[in-house]
Amino acid sequence: MLHVVHHADYMAPRPERGTFKFDKYFLVMEALRASGAPITEHAPDPMPREWLEAVHCPTYVDEVFRAEVPREKERRIGFPVTPHIASRVRHTNGGTWLAAQLAKQHGYAANSAAGSHHALHDTGAGYCVFNDLAVAANRLIAEGDARRILIVDCDVHQGDGTASLTAGRADIFTLSLHAEKNFPVRKARSSLDVNLPDGMNDDGYMEALTRHLPDIMADFEPDLVLYQAGVDPHGDDKLGRLDLTDEGLRARDRYVVSEARRRGLPIASALGGGYGDDQGAVGERHARSMLAMAEENMRWNPAAQAAL
Repeated sequence: MLHVVHHADYMAPRPERGTFKFDKYFLVMEALRASGAPITEHAPDPMPREWLEAVHCPTYVDEVFRAEVPREKERRIGFPVTPHIASRVRHTNGGTWLAAQLAKQHGYAANSAAGSHHALHDTGAGYCVFNDLAVAANRLIAEGDARRILIVDCDVHQGDGTASLTAGRADIFTLSLHAEKNFPVRKARSSLDVNLPDGMNDDGYMEALTRHLPDIMADFEPDLVLYQAGVDPHGDDKLGRLDLTDEGLRARDRYVVSEARRRGLPIASALGGGYGDDQGAVGERHARSMLAMAEENMRWNPAAQAAL
């Protein structure tokens, strides 16, 4: 069973300016629904303003809520923040928090959007408005839903915003595996950064991931994992510089889930990056990622398996 968080506002109308394509979020859900796999959909509430202001600058949060973000910040984001976009990002951020709550019940759950790891304290950047990973992690700890959270970021781009927003916290560990020469040019400092060379294939990627992740989990001892499951390390991705195959992405995702679940840790994924002229192919890639993680979770959840 895949427990997936989704909301109609995830498919905001495309802004007049900018190059980001929002239609992939509709296509991801279409692919999931057509897969024949058992799926339960959950709708998130919008993220409360005070939860966002606990991580982001209140002035910037207010700019987003009023859809009056200065043009220089909109240029960093990559599209204008319209009232539709303001509603969208509140729901996608609420979606990651809800996915974490569902993961605590079911072992694994997915948000069908978000993974907005470039958003910084007082501005968005790189198609990211608010940083759902940092906001959700902060709130989960503040509410006592977790004591120590590991954020695993396997997007092809470094999770610079997440690293910056959680820097110095002993209760949040950020691991970022990313293409060294890709965006952003100026990297932040994660708890651990694994810089990967251009063109790295499935074998090289898995060697790097398996070398670091088990030790981090053993040493840091998290009680919840947030996973940025971007599919842009794929060799066909328009903005990636790595060379993973469909099989490589599935192996990556299954491995991250298995490392969490064999330790009894709940794990929630956020969609992350995936870019290309064929949005249907990108949507399918994301859908296969979530289904692979749900299948792996079932291996560690006999009770849920027996209920099907």
